[in-house]
Amino acid sequence: MKTIDELLSEGVAGKRVFVRADLNVPLDGTRITDDGRIRAVLPTVKALADAGARVVVASHLGRPKGAPDPAFSLAPAAARLGELLGADVAFAGDTVGESARTTVAGLADGRVAVVENLRFNAGETSKDDAERGAFADELAALADVYVGDGFGAVHRKHASVFDLPARLPHYAGYLIATEVGVLRKLTDDVKRPYAVVLGGAKVSDKLAVIDQLLGKADRLLIGGGMVFTFLKAKGHEIGSSLVQEDQLPVVREYIERAEKNGVELVLPLDVVVAPEFPDLKTKAPGRPSTVAADAMPAGQMGLDIGPESRKLYASKIADAATVFWNGPMGVFEHPDFAEGTKAVAQALLDSQAFTVVGGGDSAAAVRILGFDENAFGHISTGGGASLEYLEGKTLPGLAALED
Repeated sequence: MKTIDELLSEGVAGKRVFVRADLNVPLDGTRITDDGRIRAVLPTVKALADAGARVVVASHLGRPKGAPDPAFSLAPAAARLGELLGADVAFAGDTVGESARTTVAGLADGRVAVVENLRFNAGETSKDDAERGAFADELAALADVYVGDGFGAVHRKHASVFDLPARLPHYAGYLIATEVGVLRKLTDDVKRPYAVVLGGAKVSDKLAVIDQLLGKADRLLIGGGMVFTFLKAKGHEIGSSLVQEDQLPVVREYIERAEKNGVELVLPLDVVVAPEFPDLKTKAPGRPSTVAADAMPAGQMGLDIGPESRKLYASKIADAATVFWNGPMGVFEHPDFAEGTKAVAQALLDSQAFTVVGGGDSAAAVRILGFDENAFGHISTGGGASLEYLEGKTLPGLAALED
């Protein structure tokens, strides 16, 4: 795929450059609680603006139902982008309507505009090719060139991600180029030992990537809510912990395959439990206690890996050459159940390995728990996109940027 550096070498002064970014930031009302995704697209937007382009930034935010919804407006993201750029950023109150057309037409060279949430238009996410294509035609009328830089959305076959690049000269932005380069190090030429740490709530969300990793990774370290399906598959009592009963047969098969393939499958030795799920708003005491992973009492819910497990997981990361981490080890948003996630993050920092934090909740945890983002090898902006890449799937947004 062609990159933004090639576009810049061709000259962009006076050209309208459509940048498909990922500004899908978490909001508390209109307050952005984590601006990591906005900062991630800054190098691309700034390079284009500095070269004299008229930059049109577009993104989705949340899951509005194909119509305008003030709760999902990109206005706060546009304002924050302006603060980070140190320049005024124009904001269009629609995506392809009069406001967007007028705002883009009024852009001077080197200036930036953000159009309203792409998902306020049903055509963005439509499964109907014609409806999606019609919306892509309207978007194409706003620009001369397309730059894809919303890595968190490249696994979606959406109009602005898949259909629009076919209608304009297209290039990969700095973020996508970086993400793809990093993920290739996890798939094409992996330095070993290769350890993968997987967490999160549901094992069903990770089955496909586990299936692939059983033939590629040297170690799989499992935590989070998904681990209790593994523990039950091994015949252990799990109390009232989260479990996906329908996934037990496939998890048992994965446990057997890991042993057959010589992949070390690491499960907790102990877990932190409580009588119920903690209150994440008030952070009221969660009444935690630690029990052996194979002897969880009835009426107790597993919410984090325990201290012995933290030591074990850190030791399995310590001598790895490559580590990929996706998913927290527990309910990290509550201080009583954050230690497992903290321990994994610290182990990555202490390691000499090439470390990749696979976006989503893992990236959020790194920031929320106060770790230095720059100390990790790479923090991805796309959890789902990263996983699907590792699964070996063709990602529509990347395919669309290929020539």
